[in-house]
Amino acid sequence: MVKDMRQADRTPAAGAPAPGGESGTAGPRAGGRAALARAVRAGGTAVQRKVRAGELGSLPVVLVLAIVWITFQSLNANFLSPRNLSNLSVDIVGTGMIAVGIVFVLLLGELDLSVGAISGLAAAVFAVLNVDNGMPEWLALIVAVLAGTATGTVQGYSIARTRVPAFVVTLAGLLTWNGCMLAILGSTGTVNLDENGLVSQLTSYYFPDAVGYGLAALAAGSVFVVTDLDRRRRRAAGMPHRSLTYILVRAGGIAVLAFGIAFLLNRFQGLPLALLIFLALVAGLDVVLRRTHYGRQVYALGGSKEAARRASLNVVWVQTAVFAVSGTMAAIGGLFLASRITSVSQTSGTGVLLINAIAAAVIGGTSLFGGRGTTWSAVLGILVIQSIASGMAITDTPPAAQFVITGGVLFAAVMIDAVSRRSQEAHGRA
Repeated sequence: MVKDMRQADRTPAAGAPAPGGESGTAGPRAGGRAALARAVRAGGTAVQRKVRAGELGSLPVVLVLAIVWITFQSLNANFLSPRNLSNLSVDIVGTGMIAVGIVFVLLLGELDLSVGAISGLAAAVFAVLNVDNGMPEWLALIVAVLAGTATGTVQGYSIARTRVPAFVVTLAGLLTWNGCMLAILGSTGTVNLDENGLVSQLTSYYFPDAVGYGLAALAAGSVFVVTDLDRRRRRAAGMPHRSLTYILVRAGGIAVLAFGIAFLLNRFQGLPLALLIFLALVAGLDVVLRRTHYGRQVYALGGSKEAARRASLNVVWVQTAVFAVSGTMAAIGGLFLASRITSVSQTSGTGVLLINAIAAAVIGGTSLFGGRGTTWSAVLGILVIQSIASGMAITDTPPAAQFVITGGVLFAAVMIDAVSRRSQEAHGRA
């Protein structure tokens, strides 16, 4: 797969300009149009080849999201209103955080059933320490997140050392951590948070308009700089590299998307703090997975545990770290969910939270077979699930239909994943 991608991205293709991107004979404007046309054709060819080989990426979920939005917008013109989209951008954060942690576990081909209970436990720890015992919010928040990290670490180490299936260990964890949450909350059962406190502000604070536009420009500029630096390093080493025109087109597309989102959010109350934190964490963890030695170990272990062991990979450490990440993200997600309703109760972390978190990761494109997926998968997946929930609410559709539709989308995602894997195996890519 890597070889084919490099061939697709090789700059000196037929009729292509010199590595510097200059046409040499045509005028600057004509040369620019020709380079743009070549970049578009090369991109289209690469997409077609990947689709034929079963490497669908995020294409299916993007199409599903477009269908969901078009459908609900046709049923109610307020669905894509700035107000509803702003609320949607905050609603996805809590469950989305948990889904990002699930992605790490799924990359190993495992499953963590305890994330819902861990999220409720972390929220209960924070509420009791801060509200009932007067601990400063910032300190209670750190303790709550560390509680999630500790529970995930214990489970991950147990799985790695005993080789008991993660399904069994995390199912036991679900029961254990839920019991701990109930014990911590005590007989009162519900703890109300300070509406003006630090945690409550996580989902109620909005930045002014200038911040949204500034961050949009920063995002597009960062993508261009990072990608161009990679292009220069590859060209200097004589390796295949993307053309400058392709990088400009990509950065321009991201700029249009980022400024469009900022414009819509600013038409209501501005950029939500919750969304900014969520995207920053997703981007940071994406870098960890794709650009670090640890991330490469996670993908290698998900591809083949036996091969990873024979390659002297520290399987125990990697598995433990992955479940620690899952527990940490579950705890952070639990705090955001508590922030959204400014309270913690005995029902925190229960209900469909676990199902939605796992479904978001799978629907977004993370493979159940391990070794394939990104943190951005969780963002797309939870956006689909929450869009369905928001559309159902705004169109007064019975709640039962939400479960049916979400289940259908999840089933389709799993089938696409299975078919895609078989197609890759047939092409020698899996």
